[in-house]
Amino acid sequence: MCLETSYRPSLGPESAATTRLSAEDPTAAAVRFATDTFECATDVVVVSVADLDRVALAARLAAALHGPLLFGGLGPDAHLEGELARLLPQRLWVVGTDVEPGEVPESAATRRLSGDPVRLAAQVGQQAGTGPSLALPGEGGPATVAVVARAIAEGAVLEPPPTTTTTTSASATTTSAAATPPGATTSTTAAPGGDAEEAAPLPVVVAGAGERGVVWLVDAGAPAVALAAVAAAASSGGLVAMVDGADLRRLPEVGRALRSAPGGAYVVRLVGEITADASWQLPVLLEGEELPGGGYLMFPGRRLVALYGHAWAPELGALGEQSPGEAVERVRPVAAEYAQEGLVIVPAFEIIATVADARAGDDGNYSNETSLEDLRPWIEAAGDSGVYVLLDLQPGRTDFLTQALLYEEFLRLPYVGLALDPEWRLRPGEFHLQQYGSVPAAEINEVSAWLAGLVRAERLPQKMLLLHQFRLSMLPDREQVAVPPELAVVIQMDGQGGQDDKYETWAAVTAGTESAGWFWGWKNFYDEDAPMATAEQVLELEPPVVYVSYQ
Repeated sequence: MCLETSYRPSLGPESAATTRLSAEDPTAAAVRFATDTFECATDVVVVSVADLDRVALAARLAAALHGPLLFGGLGPDAHLEGELARLLPQRLWVVGTDVEPGEVPESAATRRLSGDPVRLAAQVGQQAGTGPSLALPGEGGPATVAVVARAIAEGAVLEPPPTTTTTTSASATTTSAAATPPGATTSTTAAPGGDAEEAAPLPVVVAGAGERGVVWLVDAGAPAVALAAVAAAASSGGLVAMVDGADLRRLPEVGRALRSAPGGAYVVRLVGEITADASWQLPVLLEGEELPGGGYLMFPGRRLVALYGHAWAPELGALGEQSPGEAVERVRPVAAEYAQEGLVIVPAFEIIATVADARAGDDGNYSNETSLEDLRPWIEAAGDSGVYVLLDLQPGRTDFLTQALLYEEFLRLPYVGLALDPEWRLRPGEFHLQQYGSVPAAEINEVSAWLAGLVRAERLPQKMLLLHQFRLSMLPDREQVAVPPELAVVIQMDGQGGQDDKYETWAAVTAGTESAGWFWGWKNFYDEDAPMATAEQVLELEPPVVYVSYQ
C-alpha cells in the first residue's frame, strides 16, 4: 500500500536523453508519464479515451488528488494492470461504465464516478475545491487541453461544455478562432506558393514547474494523451508542452519554457506524430536564439522592410547614405508604414557584400568582395538594434557558394540571412551590363543545402534566402529551386521603372507559382521608380509581400 504519494528523484544531466513515444497506444503513453514521475501514488484516476470531455475532467481530478491519470477500457490491459501493481494506490477513481481496470491491488478501494459530463463535473468539483470556474470548449482538441491546463494552474473548477449532447472525440484536433481560449496563439501556415492562409489556432499549452528534468512534448493531434501528461506534470515537477508535430518551432513559447525550466530539460519525450526533423529542431528550442521580433520561423506572421545598398557607397543605394546607427534610425519609420494587425514588422539591412564590377580584378571574377571588417560595424549595429541583415551577393564569374563561404562568420548569427542576385551572375565570356545574368537551380540548391546545414549545426532559427528576379530568364528552371525547412525562400521582384511596367513584371514573375513553396518580395527605388509605389499599394499586391526593400 502507498501511504503517501511519492515522486521519483529529480533527473540530472547524467540522464540526458530524447526518446519517442507513440500516441497510438494512449494507455502505454500514460503509463510512461506515471513511471517518469511517481514512485507510488495514493490516488490514481482511470478513464477511457473515448470521450475527450471525460478525459479533461479526469485530468483535473488527477491533478487535484496529486496522482497520475491512466487510461483503460472494458478489457484487461497489461500496461494498466502492471502500473497499478507498481503504484499500489489506496484509492482508484474509475470514470464511467466503459472502463474495467482489470486486476486491482488489494490495497485499492475503487470509487466509480459518473460518465455523464455534467454529473462528473460536479463530482470532480467536490475534490478540486471551490474556485473560479472554466467551461470546457465544445470543439474539443487542443483547445480542451489549454482550458484544463489553465484550470489546474489557477485552481479553477471545470464545467462541461455549454452543449454536451454530442460526444467529443478524443481524436478531434481542430479548433475555431472564435472559441480559442484565453492565452491561445493563432498561427498561420504557409500555403503553396508562399501565400499565408489561416491555420487552425494552436493554443499555447505549457504546464508544470519544470523542476524534475523531464519534459513531455506532445503533438497537438493527441489531445487525450496531452491531458495525461498535463496531469502528471501538475504535481510532480515535470514539464509538458503541446507542440505542432510537423514543426517544433511553430510555438516559440515552448522554447522559452524549456530554456527557463529550473531543472533543465535533461530527458525529453517526443509524444505522437513528431517530425523526423526534431533531431535538429529540438536543439533549436533548447539552446537557440530567436529571430528579431521573436520566434524561430521567418514567415508567415512577420514582414521585413529593408534599406538596400553598400556599406560605404551611397551611389549604390539608400543604406550607405549614413552611418550604421543612423541607418537603424532611418529604416524604423519606413518599416512602420507596413504594419498590419497580426504581423511583426522587422526593420532590415540588405547589404551588398560583393559588388559587380566592369573590371575583372586580380581574381578575374568581375566582383569586388567587401571585407569582414568593413561589414562588421553594420552587422553589430543591426544585432544591437533588432534589425535583420541580408548579405547580398553579386558574384560575376564565380559561383554563389564560393562567395557565401567568405561570410560564414556572419551567417552563423541568428539574425543574418543571404540574398542571391542572378542579374550579376556571369558565364564565361559575358560582361556586366552587356546582358542579364542568370543562375540554374542547381547552383542555388548548393547554396541552400550549405546554408541549411549551417542552421542545423549552429542551432539557429530559420534563415531567409532571398532570390532577386525581374526577368524569367534569370532563374530559368526556378521550379526546381529547393525549399528546405531550415530556410524561408523569398523571391523578390526587384525591377525598376514606372508603376504599370512594374506591375506587369510582378504579374509575370508570380504567375503559376501557387504550389512553389516560397514567399514574395518587392523593391522600391527612390530615384528610378516613376512614381514609387506607396506602402498602401505594396500591401495590396497579390500574392502578399513579406519583404520590401528600398534602394
